[in-house]
Amino acid sequence: MKTLLDFNFNNKKALIRVDFNVPLDENFNVTDANRIEAAKPTIDKILADGGSVILMSHLGRPKGKEDKYSLKHIVATVSEVLGVTVHFASDCIGHVAHKAAAALQPGQILLLENLRFYAEEEAGDVAFAKELASLGDIYVNDAFGTAHRAHASTTIIAQFFPNHKCFGLLLAKEIESLNRVLNNSVKPVTAILGGSKVSSKITVIENILDKVDHMIIGGGMTFTFIKALGGKIGDSICEEDKMDLAIEILQKAKEKNVHIHIPVDVVAANAFSNDAQTQIVDVREIPDGWQGLDAGPKSLENFKKIIMESKTILWNGPLGVFEMENFANGTITLGNYIAESTANGAFSLVGGGDSVAAVKQFGLEDKMSYVSTGGGAMLEMLEGRVLPGIQAILD
Repeated sequence: MKTLLDFNFNNKKALIRVDFNVPLDENFNVTDANRIEAAKPTIDKILADGGSVILMSHLGRPKGKEDKYSLKHIVATVSEVLGVTVHFASDCIGHVAHKAAAALQPGQILLLENLRFYAEEEAGDVAFAKELASLGDIYVNDAFGTAHRAHASTTIIAQFFPNHKCFGLLLAKEIESLNRVLNNSVKPVTAILGGSKVSSKITVIENILDKVDHMIIGGGMTFTFIKALGGKIGDSICEEDKMDLAIEILQKAKEKNVHIHIPVDVVAANAFSNDAQTQIVDVREIPDGWQGLDAGPKSLENFKKIIMESKTILWNGPLGVFEMENFANGTITLGNYIAESTANGAFSLVGGGDSVAAVKQFGLEDKMSYVSTGGGAMLEMLEGRVLPGIQAILD
């Protein structure tokens, strides 16, 4: 696996695909610069070698050229994070981009305009990829968040750099961390899968059953399993058409000697609202008109024992509706258990939009071994798929 560390960038122009698809407020200020900060080590290494950097990214889902999606809005923040003045090209191909790239001196950084201003980017157009490729000497992919898309700048472009392509430090770390959970794990391995739907996690569950010792199922998925097992779930969320599948998963797990753990009690509410009345009930006896919105205290006690004994932990999805303060306790408590287990030497990987949002919101990010930057990309890797953006560098 070729990474940035296999190259010397002295007097070279590094063309880097980054994921600077960051949130902006109504005045176009960046409200969360995490993704920019995540790319800094890669950029620093190239500049330290005496190279220059050309950054490519998308922002949002523009329909053609829309000013609100222009990357010019983030130039000041990128300059501030990197500690270097960033130059901006008002196009990503053509005369403007070529002129700006040609003028670039060692130690300088150029940010190209939004790739998705061209439909050719998402279409994986070869001519567009070739045009982008002509701007640099070495291609670096450091955008895990888009590695599962066969777009021009993430996948197709790599063919124009047969011997001069590599993974950036961020993408290499993502691959290494997932590999550590899926293929090189220290046992016991525990996967925690939360979120509302079994359907969105089926392939993940099936792919990782061979690799884990324990699987904790939480969040809204719980109730599809409980109802399938004959429990009363009141008004809780449930995928009726996935109940047979839930039974099948439990059966497969048993055959593979994987212990599946489902909440035994829940915090139930009489409405989907933070101000609803609540009570703690047995997960199999939720009264009509009530719905389970968080894991209960007995469940958390059960989960604690498993997490404390684990040496490898994968966390994907919350245990409850953590966006509402009154139903956040399960997710926070679980996060604290994982943090404690990590401090005791376990390796913990957190991935998937909601669990990443939760660890950030509750100040647990620095207490995990690794927090993934790519939601969809990470899920696809957990499903056992080869991501096109990764394969393009390996080929």
